[in-house]
Amino acid sequence: MLSYRHAFHAGNHADVLKHLILIEIAQYMAEKPAPFWIIDTHAGAGRYALDSAHATKLSEYRDGVARLWEAKGLPKAALNYLDFVKMLNPDGQLRHYPGSPWLARQLLRDSDRLRLYEMHSTDGKLLMECFKGSGREVAITDGDGFAGLKAILPPPPRRALVLIDPSYETKGDYTAVVKTLQDSLKRFSTGTYALWYPMLGKPESRQLPDKLKRLGAANWLHATLEVKAPSRDGYGMHGSGMFIINPPWTLEKTLHDTLPTLATLLAQDAGAKYTLESEST
Repeated sequence: MLSYRHAFHAGNHADVLKHLILIEIAQYMAEKPAPFWIIDTHAGAGRYALDSAHATKLSEYRDGVARLWEAKGLPKAALNYLDFVKMLNPDGQLRHYPGSPWLARQLLRDSDRLRLYEMHSTDGKLLMECFKGSGREVAITDGDGFAGLKAILPPPPRRALVLIDPSYETKGDYTAVVKTLQDSLKRFSTGTYALWYPMLGKPESRQLPDKLKRLGAANWLHATLEVKAPSRDGYGMHGSGMFIINPPWTLEKTLHDTLPTLATLLAQDAGAKYTLESEST
């Protein structure tokens, strides 16, 4: 797990889905005056240079955010997402990409708080640099986000968005996300939890959505975006999913209006598609 560096994948199709949803949820929560927290269990470096050696090794952003950069007729949520990316690229050239922590910071008000966890020593240092001088609004912990989350729930304001997106480099991460959500719902049942996961040929990846649905959450929304058909040898990520517990009531319609365009623009072959399902009681 500690070998994973998100810089290799910054701005790819999975980031587009994850960050568009993050923005929509946080903006909805900010419509109410009561303060809230955003908790990011696997924060990464905060922001990324797309011309760095890491990013250019795979250049995944070219089939992700870059495809939206000059696109016309985008739905409102996609335009909203791009507005934040453009904040890091004021000259109009796509050279930088915001990670979840940087986006979260832009979405918070003075009364809100950001709590970040990162285990990788290099990314942890970059994260510190990204938020240097931020004051008490941002707290960064060098350590395990799963354990850190258990220690701080429920948060003082009793309102929070928890983003969980580990690397899934080991089978243990698949088990950990389910156990973490089980425990978190016991401690803080009214929180909003946004879990990202990769769509892979591995059985643990294919089985994860059903395990999440069986957690017993009263309200959930599940969105997937596949950019290509799964490879015959089962290698590589062909898409990703977001499982949101206690989502804003507006999010399902937003994704219904947005996912068809994303599936078309980000398609890498004829196997590109999306799904959207929900349950509420």
